Amino acid sequence: MDRQRKVKSKTVFRFMAIVSLILFTFPALTFAHPYSASFTNIQFNENETTVSFSIDTLSIIELQEDIDQNKDNILQMKEINSEEDHLVEFLTHSVILDKNNEQQEPELLSMKIDKKDNKEFLSLSLKYPAYQPGDTITINDGLYYKDVDTNYVNLLSATIFGESSQAALQGENRSWTILLTEPQQEQQAGGDSSSSTGPADGASGNKTASSSWLSFFKLGMSHILTGYDHLLFLFALLLRKQTFKQYALIVTSFTIAHSITLSLAVLGIMDLPSKFVESVIALSIIYVAMENIFRKEVNHRWGLTFVFGLIHGLGFANILQEMNLSKGNIALALVSFNIGIEVVQIMIVLLVLPLLTYLHRLKDSSKYIKYGSIVIILFGAFWLVERLFS
Repeated sequence: MDRQRKVKSKTVFRFMAIVSLILFTFPALTFAHPYSASFTNIQFNENETTVSFSIDTLSIIELQEDIDQNKDNILQMKEINSEEDHLVEFLTHSVILDKNNEQQEPELLSMKIDKKDNKEFLSLSLKYPAYQPGDTITINDGLYYKDVDTNYVNLLSATIFGESSQAALQGENRSWTILLTEPQQEQQAGGDSSSSTGPADGASGNKTASSSWLSFFKLGMSHILTGYDHLLFLFALLLRKQTFKQYALIVTSFTIAHSITLSLAVLGIMDLPSKFVESVIALSIIYVAMENIFRKEVNHRWGLTFVFGLIHGLGFANILQEMNLSKGNIALALVSFNIGIEVVQIMIVLLVLPLLTYLHRLKDSSKYIKYGSIVIILFGAFWLVERLFS
């Protein structure tokens, strides 16, 4: 009797170890709203300043609970129109434009629902007065300010007298400050083009969020941590027992492949429909998990990983494509963003491999791999159907 209890206890412990492994690796796998993003585009012109602000509609429903009147998690224009004044006030007082530490009030030009990357966004077009050289302009984003663990990011692009600047406002760094200066009248032939703007210290002492490597490095880290389909694909690849060399080849080929297509997509050289890309990503998860069940040997997975990694790279690129990065900032943004992805990816692999090593030593490891792969297939199938018919 005691022996049976011990066997059952070991079985339960092993099962919990596998469940813990999956939950530890993908803590929010089933969340309907894994990533919250907004896009701010500012144009400083001689006669006026225009701001285009877009935020995904699921974020609006989270932030304004009463706006989704029929509780279907879909924001409709009639619901927006009924709360227009309140909604505009909320957004313009949460994402604030200051001039010399004084909050500016905009004029609403239009408000509509747009579709980007299979997601719906609420887009506002706003007009502010023209600002003069010597003015210090600051954007402060206070959305989700009460949520310490939020993954929200505001991807900002600004054009100041023809010069461009980009930033990713996220975490505790939610301010972007610029000192407007006179636009350059002429450039020396063959000389380096310098920006007509410079960062301001500002009377408030806010730290400037520029298009530095750190801003996009953090964005890359956040993007992969909320890219549950990418992480599940990688986990499925590692689930079967392989040598350390084979694991290293898998991670390396995935890195090289998605780096290639990520760069090509952001540079505008390669572009495929988002629905196709996201559906193939889901299909890649299903395919690898099925290999875990039905293939006897998985010794050359680096080639398969490279092929599917090319598609995953296009998925990584979506958020940077929306920013319309300037030529001067694109190389820095790409490298920093990609390094952020790789750092998190390597950390996850280093955490998962010891747990997988324990799993592979279990007497019934093949059964656990099979059961785990079935769960992965179910997630992949759910995403595939959702993306094909959304």
